[in-house]
Amino acid sequence: MRRGARLVVLAAIVVAIVLTLVSCAPGSPADSPGYVSGDGAVTEWGPGKRPGPLELTGTSYDGSQVSLADYRGEVVVLTTWYAACPPCRAEAPDLVALDALEGVSVIGINVEDDAGTAQAFERGFGITYPSIDDADGRAVAALQGLVAINAVPTALILDAEGYVAARTVGRVEPSTLKALVDSAQADA
Repeated sequence: MRRGARLVVLAAIVVAIVLTLVSCAPGSPADSPGYVSGDGAVTEWGPGKRPGPLELTGTSYDGSQVSLADYRGEVVVLTTWYAACPPCRAEAPDLVALDALEGVSVIGINVEDDAGTAQAFERGFGITYPSIDDADGRAVAALQGLVAINAVPTALILDAEGYVAARTVGRVEPSTLKALVDSAQADA
């Protein structure tokens, strides 16, 4: 093969590798099947005006029952996610950090993945909080009457009594999420 032809082939291989890496990188949500972009909007409700209290139960990927009632007395961050969602991947370390705080628990609602995919995601990001398997859509449907879930990820910050103190739609800055949790804790 001549030198010029080898350079063309090498350039084509490099372009193919770069395009493959870019399409797999976080931040390319348009390439994820089922992804609905959130705009980062934050809605807060003051005490006495909050929807709820939320009642939600489901089964986690390890087979245990998850009930919001078991978390009364602490702030809960209830978040929708699935493994191929770029903002879900980006915010996973932030949620792990929140779950480690005193008086705060995170509960995931996985809207799409099978058990193997969800558990691989949880292992990969060091997630120890439970996620409800919501492949049938029952958990999200139960929330729709109180708070719209229009995008993935959507996070609901619940106060200690289970009322919705705030909702975020899409990826939000970790400092914003922490401030919403702090506000819900201060109201207790």
